[in-house]
Amino acid sequence: MKRSIRIGTRDSQLALWQARNVQDRLETLGFATSLVAVKSTGDLILDKPLYELGITGIFTKTLDVAMINGSIDIAVHSFKDVPTALPNGILQGAVLPRAKVHDLLVHKGDLTFLKETGTIATGSLRRKAQWLHRYPNHRIEDLRGNVNTRLQKLKDHPWDGAIFAAAGLERIDLLPAHYEVLEWMLPAPAQGAMMVAVNEEDNFCREAISRLNDTTTEQCTTVERAFLRTLEGGCTAPIGALAKIEGDQLHFQGALFSLDGKQKLTVEETVPLTKIAGLGEQMAQRLLDQGGRELMKTIKTQMDSNK
Repeated sequence: MKRSIRIGTRDSQLALWQARNVQDRLETLGFATSLVAVKSTGDLILDKPLYELGITGIFTKTLDVAMINGSIDIAVHSFKDVPTALPNGILQGAVLPRAKVHDLLVHKGDLTFLKETGTIATGSLRRKAQWLHRYPNHRIEDLRGNVNTRLQKLKDHPWDGAIFAAAGLERIDLLPAHYEVLEWMLPAPAQGAMMVAVNEEDNFCREAISRLNDTTTEQCTTVERAFLRTLEGGCTAPIGALAKIEGDQLHFQGALFSLDGKQKLTVEETVPLTKIAGLGEQMAQRLLDQGGRELMKTIKTQMDSNK
């Protein structure tokens, strides 16, 4: 009997779109598949900011457990939600071709607030810090829930706008009438990419999933996530990173912000593709040496006091 690959996914509209995308790719290659939807803690607890929950990989942990106990074979994740250290026995099986990396400001048709005081909604420390760095007179409201829920909350509240990942809105055809691309805002490491996780001991699924891997996206996200891993040391912080390949070179930008957005530390480098090994770690060390070490200590102290 032909083995069917059980694809684990969160049950939000976006997560299901991502899982079905992987399902279509596998079935095109001749593999039998089925979807298994699982609720994550991050989807169930909506009354606290993500960083206050204090759980690493809040959107991925439930699927990790399901894979380890054998109720699913592979898991499909938004790569930016995946912790930089995967659980023992779980591997990065493939990274799919990247979608748009930037964030969007979704607004209500009037942008005059950008020159005055305004209120922006986001549950992301990275987005909050970068917005306050650019617009220090604005207020930030916490915004949680899946994409559909967050769009509805924006409609229901007197906020001027909210920040979303372009890839998520485009994938499920929810681009609203009024939005601005935030080209100046550095995305989260691996934003716009999807990762398929697989059990280390499952050779059948490892071979199947490896056929979906996109080398360019894998190279860029590897550098970005190495930068994040070296900086964070287990602490959530406002960190942005973006690697782009142009010809035979890779261009990298990285930044660390204070929680209030007042401090900004940046690094930037272009290297040949033959020399990208260790680049993420090197860029993080450069930023740490430029004041990032002290800033990370301050962020950790502030985060601990908020718990």
